[in-house]
Amino acid sequence: MTVSAYQTPERAYGSDTDELSKSEAHEILLAESEHIEEQTDAEYVVDRLLDRGWLYEVDGQLRKTD
Repeated sequence: MTVSAYQTPERAYGSDTDELSKSEAHEILLAESEHIEEQTDAEYVVDRLLDRGWLYEVDGQLRKTD
């Protein structure tokens, strides 16, 4: 599930920004991922993506690793 969960917020990075807040990432996951239905699920996914190095945090903003 982590790889597909990564692809959901990754699309947002391709639009107009190189960074998202955690709350924006949570909102995107809740709105666009068919596997994530609750806020706690979205928080868990973002935390796992950070732990695994798919995302990193700078000054409260999430950035994706290249």
